[in-house]
Amino acid sequence: MTRLDGLVAYPIKSLDGVTVDRAVLGSNGVLRGDRSYALVEAGVDPETASVGGGGGYVNGKSEPAIHRLHASYELAGPADATPTAVTLERPATDDVDADAATFTLPEERDALAAWVGAYLGYAVDLVRDPAGFPDDRAAPGPTVTSDGTLVAVASWFDAIADAREVRRRFRPNVVLGDCPAFFEDRLFADHGEAVRVTAGEATVLGVNPCQRCVVPSRHPDTGEPLEAFRTRFVERRRETRPSWTESDRFDHDFRLMVNTVVPTASWGTTVAVGDRVRVEGTVPFDG
Repeated sequence: MTRLDGLVAYPIKSLDGVTVDRAVLGSNGVLRGDRSYALVEAGVDPETASVGGGGGYVNGKSEPAIHRLHASYELAGPADATPTAVTLERPATDDVDADAATFTLPEERDALAAWVGAYLGYAVDLVRDPAGFPDDRAAPGPTVTSDGTLVAVASWFDAIADAREVRRRFRPNVVLGDCPAFFEDRLFADHGEAVRVTAGEATVLGVNPCQRCVVPSRHPDTGEPLEAFRTRFVERRRETRPSWTESDRFDHDFRLMVNTVVPTASWGTTVAVGDRVRVEGTVPFDG
């Protein structure tokens, strides 16, 4: 019986995540509070910015130094990961000393941005949207992988400590348990279709396998790149790809996790660690 084994929200996009036992699926289908804040270059409109490197977001794709900022949070509630306060720690640079500071949100949003900007060496803004700032705007629901997948990927790299490090590199929202590695590849189908999945009170549609970027190749604490990460990953992904992965959406092997859409009828429902996960089958999907 496949079950929901872990939930992770990322209150500030590109910074540390926080594990929770349960989560409300808020507007847009995101885990409530997930990526509800984001750092952007000063003056950039997050609605028009690209999440790719150099697109205006201050994220791991464009700014390796962001990996060395560490965050811990006070949250709005047990099922709401919206941050009400965040403590940030930064390492020393040529221009600033190592430091830590706590900011109340949203009241001290500008002060937090100034503190981060001093570390990075350029001005940034901290922007907010309760609907979140997902990477995949067409499929903004929780991203899904499995415990078995994390363990398998960890085994491909001598320099990666364990499955927990893989989770921190790939940054999923939902981790499934009691299922084989790459089980989540069952949760997408061909173009024109989605896979209907139920968990707890919620219905979620699995849409497409997530195309990866440079971020998983960097150590989540230091930003140091792992040499030949992509080459090794693609080789091993191809060698271990299960038969159920076949789909016209899976057009290359640098893909891992599943992006989802949450139907509006499931906005406001709750999912929790331990919930049984049922794959209900494919449904038509225009997206």
